[in-house]
Amino acid sequence: MSAVQPSGGSVELTGSGAQWTDRYSHALMNTFGAPRRVLVRGEGVHVWDADGRRYLDLLAGIAVNALGHAHPTLTAAISAQLGTLGHVSNFFATPVQIALAERLIALADGDADSRVFFTNSGTEANEAVFKMARRTGRPRILALEGSFHGRTMGALALTHKPAYREPFEPLPGGVEFLPFGDTAALESAMADDVAAIVLEVVQGEAGVRPLPPGYLAHARRLADDHGVLLVVDEVQTGVGRTGAWFAHQHQGLGGGVRPDVITLAKGLGGGFPVGAVVAHGRRAATLLGAGQHGTTFGGNPVAAAAALATLGVIERDGVLAHVTALGTQLAAALREIRPLVREVRGAGLLIAIELSAPVAATVADLALEAGFIVNPVTTTALRLAPPLIVTWEQVSTFVDFLAGLPSDLTGPRTVTAQKEAS
Repeated sequence: MSAVQPSGGSVELTGSGAQWTDRYSHALMNTFGAPRRVLVRGEGVHVWDADGRRYLDLLAGIAVNALGHAHPTLTAAISAQLGTLGHVSNFFATPVQIALAERLIALADGDADSRVFFTNSGTEANEAVFKMARRTGRPRILALEGSFHGRTMGALALTHKPAYREPFEPLPGGVEFLPFGDTAALESAMADDVAAIVLEVVQGEAGVRPLPPGYLAHARRLADDHGVLLVVDEVQTGVGRTGAWFAHQHQGLGGGVRPDVITLAKGLGGGFPVGAVVAHGRRAATLLGAGQHGTTFGGNPVAAAAALATLGVIERDGVLAHVTALGTQLAAALREIRPLVREVRGAGLLIAIELSAPVAATVADLALEAGFIVNPVTTTALRLAPPLIVTWEQVSTFVDFLAGLPSDLTGPRTVTAQKEAS
C-alpha cells in the first residue's frame, strides 16, 4: 500500500500492526496512549487492521461515522465538492455552507431569527457557547456533574471530571456544577445573574446517562423566568443517534423542549470533521457580533457537502425509524444477558451496558480479540454507538458473543476505562 504525493512519488504504507504501533510511539504525542489497533480500511460497518483482521465497528469513531465507512453517497459528495471548490476564507460564502445552515435550522425547528456558526469539532462549538454566555454580561454559567463538553479551555471549564480539569487549572471561571438531574438544585441555583445553563440530554462520557423525565422542561421554564440561555450539547446525541434528529426532540428524552442554543459535531459530517452552533431567537443569534469570533475552516464547503450528504441519506433511507426500532430490539436482547448485564441505558443506538462488576475494560479487550469494537466508558459500563446503518443480523453477533462470556468475569477486579477525545 502507498500514498501518492503531489510530486508524483509515494510514501510506503505497508507494515504489520506491531510495526505501525512502534512507529506511532516515535512520531505522535502520547495523549491517547498506545493505539489498540492500527486500522487501514473500512467498508460499511466493518474496519480492517494492518494485520488483515476484520472488526464490527460498534463505536463508529465515538458516534461519528453515522453512515459507516466509505458510504458511496458521502464519498461522492466529498469528492465532487473537493473537485469544484475546496476552501474559501470566511471573507466569502459558498452555496453549500448556506444550504447546510438552512437545513440545520429547519431540522431544529428554528424560526426566522435563528442563525448558525460552523466549527470543526464539538469542543469548538462549546467554546463558542462559552463566549456567547460571556457576551450576556452575566457572570455565572451552570453545568451538571458528570458533564463532558470538550477539552479546549472554555469547553473544559464546562466539563466536570477532575482528571480532565486539574492538570490545566486555573480554567476560565464562573462555572458552577449542579448535581445531575436534581431539579431542586437547579431551581435553587437559577437567578438573574446566570448567563446560561449547559446540558447534555444524555451524558455519554458519564456512562450514557439520560436526564430524568421532565428535567429539561423544568430547566426551560426556569431559564425563561430568569432570562437564562438554555444550551443543549448535542455533539454526541445529535443527527439521529437517539432516533430523533436531536435528542431534545425525542419524546422520551427532551419531550420536544426547544433550547436557545444547540451544539453539534460528531455524526454531522458522517466522518468528515464539522461542527455547528445553532442559535434560536434574536438574542441568542446575535450575541457574537462581527469580529468577535471566528475559525479558519468552519463552514468549509467540503465539510458542508459531507454534512448535507449525511443528512440527506438519513432522511432518504428512513434511518431515524431504523435507529429507533433496532435500538429497542438491541437493548431488549442485551437485558436478557444475566448475570453479566445489570442494566441497559440510553436511546436509539447510543447504549450503555452496565455490567454487574467492574470488568468493562476486560470485556472490551475480549470483544476486540473476537472482532468487535466497543468502548468501556466507565469501569462498569460499555458504550455502544455503532453506525446508524448497522443491522440486527450484525449487532446480534455481538449479543451472542456477550452472552457466551464465562461467568467468572463477574468477579471483582480493578480496570481502567478508555478516555474520550472531542
